[in-house]
Amino acid sequence: MNRVFITGASSGLGAALAREYAARGATVGLVARRRDALDALRAQLPNPERHPVYVLDVTDRAALSAAAADFIARCGGADIVIACAGISVGTLTEYSDDLAVFDAIIATNVGATVATFAPFIATMKAQMQAQDTPCRLVGIGSVAGVRGLPGAGAYSASKAAVRVYCESLRLELKPHGIAVVTIAPGYIDTPMTKHNAYPMPFLMTPARFAARAAKTIAAGTTYRVIPWQMGVVAKLLRLLPDVLYDLLFVNAPHKARKAAKAAPEAAP
Repeated sequence: MNRVFITGASSGLGAALAREYAARGATVGLVARRRDALDALRAQLPNPERHPVYVLDVTDRAALSAAAADFIARCGGADIVIACAGISVGTLTEYSDDLAVFDAIIATNVGATVATFAPFIATMKAQMQAQDTPCRLVGIGSVAGVRGLPGAGAYSASKAAVRVYCESLRLELKPHGIAVVTIAPGYIDTPMTKHNAYPMPFLMTPARFAARAAKTIAAGTTYRVIPWQMGVVAKLLRLLPDVLYDLLFVNAPHKARKAAKAAPEAAP
């Protein structure tokens, strides 16, 4: 598994996964919007000249498809594709300004995951037929997608959608030998979680997360929560009846809104 394509590679989990795979000798396609951050990351990787950089917005499907085609042409295929780009901010349905934020979260977290995988599937099918090389498509979910959290309707919905979408895709591609892996991070110490103004149990470093994620991906595990302690919490949350869940989480702290000073839309 020496050809790895990663979106959201400029920081956080994506950058950590890029470092992990580059250290293992892989050629890593680095995808994100910020060229300066991607160039800085590539300079830190072993054999930086081996790792192509693609500066684009993952919601630009044409640009993403072109990057995938270039990576396949350069490397002769792809072994692992990780859709890691994501947005994590709070939303409240009553605020009109949050509707655009909701759309952006769904487009980036869900739509771009589909658009990231799509250009690679035909190539991976051909690889499996020709040489039975293990191929992995990896979706990044979240424990926030297990149950809906107050103030995080868009984020929770998007991550629940990623999990269910990857489950459907897994069944579609299983006959072809392509594994679809869903990884649900708990709290990882990244720029995305820095703004969380509440306790984050079992907080993990990005490097530790990446090492465990790479092991999960190599095994072709269908679904894994990292760290495992949050996996236990997730299983318990699934089992809670709604009345008890509501009682426990109705006053849970909210994610910060992007437009926190905006006024709610007036009722007609």
